Amino acid sequence: MKPVNVHRHARQYGLFDRLIMAADGALKGLGKRPSSGMESPAGDLTEAAMSAAEQRESAAMMRVNHTGEVCAQALYSAQSAWSTDPAVRAMLDTAAAEEMAHLDWCAARLQELNSHPSRLDPIWFAGSYAIGTGFAALGDAWSMGFLDETERQVVDHLKDHLGRLPRTDRRSRAILLEMQRDEARHSASAVRHGARTLPLPVRLLMQGQAAVMKRIAARI
Repeated sequence: MKPVNVHRHARQYGLFDRLIMAADGALKGLGKRPSSGMESPAGDLTEAAMSAAEQRESAAMMRVNHTGEVCAQALYSAQSAWSTDPAVRAMLDTAAAEEMAHLDWCAARLQELNSHPSRLDPIWFAGSYAIGTGFAALGDAWSMGFLDETERQVVDHLKDHLGRLPRTDRRSRAILLEMQRDEARHSASAVRHGARTLPLPVRLLMQGQAAVMKRIAARI
């Protein structure tokens, strides 16, 4: 018996399927949803005393990271909807579940810091979904290249935040460290699934867009 070629029989999504997936991604990224069930790395770490300025600084950084996870839900949803490779879709679904946990952790930490998510999250989601769709429509190699570059930049961003967090904010630090490890794995996974290196101008444009988003999300 000949082995079944799963790529030949992979389901091809139509416009209605993709609209449903977009709505599902929006509900997960922006709406009320069941908990991911993944315990926060902050665990039972004691909340240390912080000054009002330190608390505001931590909250601004966690708001940016929460927005990043909203964007991740949009990107993964769009990329999965357009992928023609079942292995790529499975990888995206697994990564999206981990990103959902990150979203939960950041949301909970914002509450602990008496703060709130960015009020512009719906705009960030819509923009990210459009960008993810654009790259995914070019094919899985470009989609994975975009994912690889995105996660590389996120790892660097988290390194910057870890260096800027107030020393006493152990709970936020634990969350960001776990997120950084996960994002590095997602980058490596994208490479294993055929990521194509993006041209330098595209990578620089992505950095510029991310810088604008971070600056605004930290404040609004």
